[in-house]
Amino acid sequence: MKTIKYILFLLLLIQATACSKYLDHDVEDRPRSTTIDYTNLGAMYSPVSGAYRTAAGENPGFVHWMDCGVRVVRGDDVAKGSSPNDQGTLSDIKNFQNENPGVVTFWGNNNYWNDHYAAVLYCNEALNDLDRYRANIAASDAANLAFYNQYRSEVRVIRAWAHMLISRVFGNVPIITNNDSLTTRRASSVLEIRQWVMNEMDSAIGFLEDARPNQSTHKGAITKYTALLIKAKAAADAAGNDNGSPFWDVVLSATNDIINSNKFSLYPDFYQLWKLPGKLSDESLYELQFTDFGTSTGTSVLPGAFFTFQGPSGNQQGSPISGWGFLAPTQTVVDFFNSRNDSVRLKTSILFVGSSESSYVVSPSGDTVYGNSNSQTRFMGKAYLPRNQMTGGRTDYGSNNNVRVLRYADVLLLNAEAKVRKGQNGDVPFNLVRVRAKLNPLTGVTLQQVLDERRAEFACEWWGERYNDLLRTGQAATVLANQGFAPGKEYVPIPQAQKDLDPNL
Repeated sequence: MKTIKYILFLLLLIQATACSKYLDHDVEDRPRSTTIDYTNLGAMYSPVSGAYRTAAGENPGFVHWMDCGVRVVRGDDVAKGSSPNDQGTLSDIKNFQNENPGVVTFWGNNNYWNDHYAAVLYCNEALNDLDRYRANIAASDAANLAFYNQYRSEVRVIRAWAHMLISRVFGNVPIITNNDSLTTRRASSVLEIRQWVMNEMDSAIGFLEDARPNQSTHKGAITKYTALLIKAKAAADAAGNDNGSPFWDVVLSATNDIINSNKFSLYPDFYQLWKLPGKLSDESLYELQFTDFGTSTGTSVLPGAFFTFQGPSGNQQGSPISGWGFLAPTQTVVDFFNSRNDSVRLKTSILFVGSSESSYVVSPSGDTVYGNSNSQTRFMGKAYLPRNQMTGGRTDYGSNNNVRVLRYADVLLLNAEAKVRKGQNGDVPFNLVRVRAKLNPLTGVTLQQVLDERRAEFACEWWGERYNDLLRTGQAATVLANQGFAPGKEYVPIPQAQKDLDPNL
C-alpha cells in the first residue's frame, strides 16, 4: 500500500501536470519536438530550458500566487491583505497558529509543497535526460562534454534553490535527488539541507559559465556567481547568530569571489530596478523570465497570477493597475522606513492607494490608483509595473516583467555581515547599498546596522528574506512576539496530506 501511495504521489506531480508541457519548451516557451533524439547533441540544452521554464511556473514552479503568500506573511513587513475572510488561513500562518487544524490541512501549504517538490522532480528527470545525451558524447568531444557538465550544473542549482525554498517554509524536509527513491525518503534537518546545498554548489561552480547571467550564452541563465550566492546564503543560515561559526568564512569567501570578479554592479535607480528598465540588469544573479514578445496580442509568457495577486483591489476605473489585493505592507515597515528617512525604498517597496473607493493616490510613475472597500491603502510596490511601461494592448498586471530572485545587493550585505561578525570592517560593501538608496554613508557599521539595511533593502520581496533573517539571527522571538512567535513555531507544519502519504515526515 505504501508503494502505491508513492506511485500516486508521482502521478500527481508528473503525469497530471504534463511533464512534456515544460520539458519540451525552451526559455521563451516555443514548443520543441515531443520526440527526443539523444544522439542529436545540438538539442542537449532542451531539458535544461525545460527546468528553467518549470521553475518559472506555477504548478509546478516557484511563482504560484499562494506559494508567495505562504513564504512572505510570517515576517513583520507584510500582512495577508484582501478582505479578512479571503484565504484567512494566511493570517493564521502569520500569527504562528501552527496547531490550528486549518493550518495543518491548509490547501495552500500542500500546494507549496507540491509545486516546489514537483520542480525538484522535473530537475531530476532533466538530469536523467542529460545523462542519456552523455551516453552519445565521444570521449574526444571536449566541447560537448563541457556543455554536458555545465548544463547538469545549471539544473542542480535550480534543484538546490527549490530545496532551500521548501526548507525555509517547512524546516526539516526530504532531500530528493532520485525520483526512484521516493519510497525511502526521510526528512533531513535544516542544517543538513544547508550543508547539502553548499556541497551541491561546490560541485557545480567549476563547470558553470564565468559570466553575469545577462552575459551568458543563454541570456539569464544561471552562472557560477548564482551558485556562489546560493552557497553564501546557505552558509549564513547554517552559521545562525554564532559569530565564531566557520560558516561565516564560507559566506565571506563566496561573496568575495563574486565581488572580486568585477562583473556586477548595483542598478543605479532602485525604483526602476523593479520595472522594465531593470530586467536582467548587471545587479541580477537570477531572475525568472517572462515576456509578451513586445506584441499587443497573441502569446504571452506570464507568471500566472503572481503579479495580479498583489495588485491593488477596488474599482480602478479601467486602469490595468489592478489586482486581487493580497499582501499588504504593514504600518510597521512604513514606520521603519520613515524613521530612517528612507524615502527611495519606501516609494519602491510600497504602492499607496486612495483611502476610500472614491479617492486616489498618484503613484511615482503617474498612475492614478483608487482605494477599495477593505480600506487597504498599501500594496506591494515591487510588483507594480507602471502603465506607461506596459506593451500597448496588454492589460495583465505586471505583464512583460520578470520576477527578481537573487541580487548583487544581497552579495554586498552578506559580505558586510560576514566581515562585521569576524571583527573586520564592512563599511565598503554596506555603503554601496546604502548610498544607492540616497542615504548618507556610515562608518564603523555594526551588525545591527547591517541587519537593518537588509530589512530595508529586501522589504516586501517574495522569498521570505525578512523572516529568514529574523530566524537565523535569533531575533524572531523578540520582534515577532506580538504575532505569536515562540520557540518550536519556526516553521509551517508539514501538510497533513503529505503525512498521510508518509508517516515518517
